[in-house]
Amino acid sequence: MLGSGEVIGKLKMSWDKLLDHGDESFDLSFPPARGVHPSLTLKVAIVHACDDQNGALSDSLVDCEITRGTDAGHARLAKYVTRKRVSHLNHAVQYFQLVLDRCPVSHPDHATALTNLAYARLQGYIRNHLEDIDAITSLFRDALALRPQCHPDHPLSLYNLTEALTWRHKKKSTAADIREAAQLYHELLPLCPEGAYLRSIAAGANGVDYVIDGCNDLPIDTSDEGIRLRRVVLELCPLDHQLRRGALHWLAEAMEARFEQCGSVDDIDETIQLRREVVSLCPKGHADCNSHLNDLALSLKSRFDHQGKPNDLDEAISLHEEVLRLCPVGYEYRDFPLDNLGSALLARFGKRGDIDDITRAVNLYCEALTLRPPGHPSRDTTLNNLALALKTRYDKLDVSEDLNEAIDRYHESLRLKRLNDPECHVTHRNLSLALCSRFMLTQKNEDVEEAITLCQESLASLPPLHPGICMSHAWLQRAYLSRYHIQCNPTDLSSAMEHFRQSSIHPTAGFPQRILVAIDWARKAEFYQHESALEAYQMCFELFDSHVMTRSSIISRREAATAFCGAQSLPVEAASCAIHSGDIRQAVKLAEQGRGQQWSLASRLRTPVEDLESVNPKLAHDYLELSKHVSNAAQGSAIITDRVAADRAATEYRRLTRQWEAAVTEIRNLRPFSRFLLPPSYEDLQAAARQGPVIILIASQYSSSAIIIPTLGDPHHVPLPCVSLVELTNLKDRFARAIRDASKMGPKVPRNDLIVLLRTVWDAIMLPIVNVLQHGLKLQLHSRIWLCPTAAFTSIPLHAAHPFKTNADGSKEPCLEDLYICSYTPTLSALVRSRQMMKKRVTPSFVTIGQSKPSAGKGKALLAVDSELELVHKLVPATANCTTISGDAATRAGALEALQQNTWVHLACHGKQDRTQPYNSHFVMRDEHLTLLDIMDTDIPRAEFAFLSACHTAVCDEETPDEVIHLAAGLQFSGFKSVVGTLWEVDDSVAKHVVEAFYKNMWRMVVSLTVRRRPGH
Repeated sequence: MLGSGEVIGKLKMSWDKLLDHGDESFDLSFPPARGVHPSLTLKVAIVHACDDQNGALSDSLVDCEITRGTDAGHARLAKYVTRKRVSHLNHAVQYFQLVLDRCPVSHPDHATALTNLAYARLQGYIRNHLEDIDAITSLFRDALALRPQCHPDHPLSLYNLTEALTWRHKKKSTAADIREAAQLYHELLPLCPEGAYLRSIAAGANGVDYVIDGCNDLPIDTSDEGIRLRRVVLELCPLDHQLRRGALHWLAEAMEARFEQCGSVDDIDETIQLRREVVSLCPKGHADCNSHLNDLALSLKSRFDHQGKPNDLDEAISLHEEVLRLCPVGYEYRDFPLDNLGSALLARFGKRGDIDDITRAVNLYCEALTLRPPGHPSRDTTLNNLALALKTRYDKLDVSEDLNEAIDRYHESLRLKRLNDPECHVTHRNLSLALCSRFMLTQKNEDVEEAITLCQESLASLPPLHPGICMSHAWLQRAYLSRYHIQCNPTDLSSAMEHFRQSSIHPTAGFPQRILVAIDWARKAEFYQHESALEAYQMCFELFDSHVMTRSSIISRREAATAFCGAQSLPVEAASCAIHSGDIRQAVKLAEQGRGQQWSLASRLRTPVEDLESVNPKLAHDYLELSKHVSNAAQGSAIITDRVAADRAATEYRRLTRQWEAAVTEIRNLRPFSRFLLPPSYEDLQAAARQGPVIILIASQYSSSAIIIPTLGDPHHVPLPCVSLVELTNLKDRFARAIRDASKMGPKVPRNDLIVLLRTVWDAIMLPIVNVLQHGLKLQLHSRIWLCPTAAFTSIPLHAAHPFKTNADGSKEPCLEDLYICSYTPTLSALVRSRQMMKKRVTPSFVTIGQSKPSAGKGKALLAVDSELELVHKLVPATANCTTISGDAATRAGALEALQQNTWVHLACHGKQDRTQPYNSHFVMRDEHLTLLDIMDTDIPRAEFAFLSACHTAVCDEETPDEVIHLAAGLQFSGFKSVVGTLWEVDDSVAKHVVEAFYKNMWRMVVSLTVRRRPGH
């Protein structure tokens, strides 16, 4: 075989001594070279010329010539390296070229001959004695092609080619060379074990480290190929590598640049993870510490702008404050932290409205502007930011001087910006908004015309998928709407609504931005009575659904849903809008879609798939497994407090969610399942009325109505003109006071306030509904009806509506409960779902769970609980297999186990509705609280009926968009077909009397029904 490489020693041994070894192999050692001790194993054999057949002797002679030529070439090359004489280089190249000519492509040593010639010429190129580096590189490529991955010299050929590419980059700064070198090193280093000679030269400063530095100097490339290269470079830098921090930084820069172009939340999440590691690798006091902290803060602020997570903004402000402390007055680059902190405070002011934030932001921008005098390259940025702060303060305090100064600052900023400035579109939009505000004050047409032109220029300057397109459309609609408000041209109104639509559907903008636009669209369309109002409401719900689905836990979903001011009333406003449009079916769907959002998202992962299993068992299995993984990821993320771990968990959750969504799409491609997990149709929702009509009560700022959904046919609209939203809210508060006062009265004292209120409920709300039930639907007396209240209706005891009137013949006018059997349901889907989950009948069992003595600080003792449990045990028939859990056994774990193992449950304990975080609403057990979240996360396969003898078990969440999130609803979500709950605090002795009356009558009815059944039914 040919040698390849440098001369490391000479063999001095006589032929006789060589032949003494006979047929045995033996080792030769050479002096150390670069810390490596090379050795060679030889075996000697004698070839007799007389044995030659068919030209074997000729081949042997050729091989000898090749060997001698190679040795001569290496000898001359060694002299060239040490003496720098070009003549030695030329002789070496001549010998290696001669050898290559003697080794055709089919020769086993052709690759080595190529390598030797290329290596010699590379040495000349390095020392500026040869120029043809392209030919040298081609020779190394040809050699590598002949040495595939399984070849023992494949690593050496990889290294040689990287050397050629690296040297060409050093002299010609060709970006393609450094990129390819990085890819080759990425393949090479895993093939070189630690301690190997090749690794020692490849991993040094002139090897992979040079390539890493060269890649870090490349311009930011947001293409898939560019990102892939940055990942390769990072993998070349293990955890303890001195260049890892730089590799992390530049990958983060590329990821954030792609996020700014395309708006993928995965990109900004990874950016933040990378920047956190950069900060962790930067020693305190290091010169780059400020820069890396600032980068992390800016990335957190970007994610806040896109996702609306308040924790991101708080952390960003904290980091900016730290950077500013590290840059005291007189520091050369103090203007940057001043500007960045101002932007973060401005964002927080927009979220929380604290006047101190906007005041400080203006002051910070003013200081930064003094540090960026005329001629400073960043003066235009600070001018834009200061103008934005002034305009924001004008919106809050209505000081016209702020508005005029803002417009002047925007104009100055635009004059300083380059025509190709990538942020020019931001200043265009901001100035447009300020001009619209001034137009509404002064009605000077030139202001609104300029505003429209600026937004149009902003749109024209951006590529189609740029996230900034969203806000450009949004501000352009503002300009058209401003002009319509003054000039009343219908074309302007149509243009405004179209730009609302385009802004809300823009795919790369963050969901929070699009949701705010859609909400504004719905409000404006309602105000101007535009036909797009229903479409706008539908867009709101779709965006809400997509936005909260990106959150990895139930609690974070609620936080996402409650982050938008005024969103709570969207479901009832959408339903009212549909009613006014005459589309009652659509009103039912919109009310359901908006109100049941939190429950429907959670239920997606629990949807039964029995029908799918009969059609496609494998797809059903894959879907269930993915649902389980997504659910587990959501539950796990809820308990993570570390920011870094939480970001990773969120990324993993989105990865699983994408797989789950792909499975859902595949299911929908099957004909019978085309609407799998889609918002239910009216026909789907009407299934809730299978056992009696369902009545949805809707109260919005526009009107109050009821919709009666019959078992068959179209829904019936019942106007409620005698009660407005304000009056309902007042009625709700009066009920709370009256019930609180009644609890302090003696048993014989008349409850006059309650009588007045219940009469109001009858006259203004329930009587119009009863009239339709009796005369329109011809509903029989004592039929079952379900009430589905929304908004303020949820806190009013509708079932207790009573006329408190005596007829002329002395008879009492019947109340609602005399006419019909009333039940409540939080949503139509909840009623449908609870019935679907009852397909499989199980042997009934009954458990009573009571906690009369909660641990210290968790509530007063409930003296009547134990006797209540005994009473229930006596009233329940022996066939129900009743068990009791109380005292020390009534723990959180014990209660959850009992819920899983029984069909009927009676809970007697303290109940607490958490109004700030309803998923933390709980039953008080002996040790820990049994929370709503615990119940929702637990599989309760046998659930059928629950009696909640506790306070506040059916009190609604006041912040989620008209959502019904309470303990009773949570049990119904978990599968309980029927649940008894309470709206207010209940005295435990009173609860005992209610329990006795309930169970006596219930079991009497059960026995009566059993007797009346025919055998076999």
